[in-house]
Amino acid sequence: MLAKRIIPCLDIKNNRVVKGVNFNNLKDAGHPLELAIDYEKQNADELVFLDISASLENRNTKIELAQSVARKIFIPFTIGGGVSSLDSMIKIVKAGADKVALNSAVIKNPDLIQQGAKELGSQCIVVAIDIKKYGNRWFVHNLAGSEKTDLDAFEWAKKVADLGAGEIILTSMDRDGTQSGFDLEITAKISKTVRIPVIASGGVGKLSHFSDAFKIGYADGALAASVFHQGIFSISEVKKYLRSQAIVTRC
Repeated sequence: MLAKRIIPCLDIKNNRVVKGVNFNNLKDAGHPLELAIDYEKQNADELVFLDISASLENRNTKIELAQSVARKIFIPFTIGGGVSSLDSMIKIVKAGADKVALNSAVIKNPDLIQQGAKELGSQCIVVAIDIKKYGNRWFVHNLAGSEKTDLDAFEWAKKVADLGAGEIILTSMDRDGTQSGFDLEITAKISKTVRIPVIASGGVGKLSHFSDAFKIGYADGALAASVFHQGIFSISEVKKYLRSQAIVTRC
């Protein structure tokens, strides 16, 4: 069994890490670089930095963020937010990021996934899928969750995998910041269908939610923000708990 990954997520707005509930009511959570250094010390497997206002404000993710993080930490990290061209993807990776997260841009232009995979390799291409449940179906949202699309989440996940994405970050907007647990139903459905890693995101509040992501949701990794930013759990505590549940983690 491949080791399961624990991944802190740092949502960034105005050069500060923020966190809200259901993508709203954002509160300051600290400085991104300071938090990144701390999470590396806690044995995080990877980090994800998402500039959550970049697409809405029609600006590019700052290359300086990738450069500054790469100088200070030595674990893999992903940067996303406002990445809308192959040129931007290449610049972010050259600046030090291991992966690039794409969302709104590939909804408008799915070919960007293929272009990125061809130029950088599928392992560098992460598609972030923000979803919300309507009745018995989940639909994809773009522009930092502010706009509902007509894309069915399950079908979209299959499509991005077929186009060459190397990984999916699946975020439940309904669960985001609520600490009520991941949306395990759609996470499991997608994880069991696509042949690329799926990272569960949105809703962690208990240690058992992490094990649920892996045992019930069949995820390859678990992304969390509030419980780490607020110091509710350390990453080492999470990994110790998972090992007690017979779930393999990295040291």
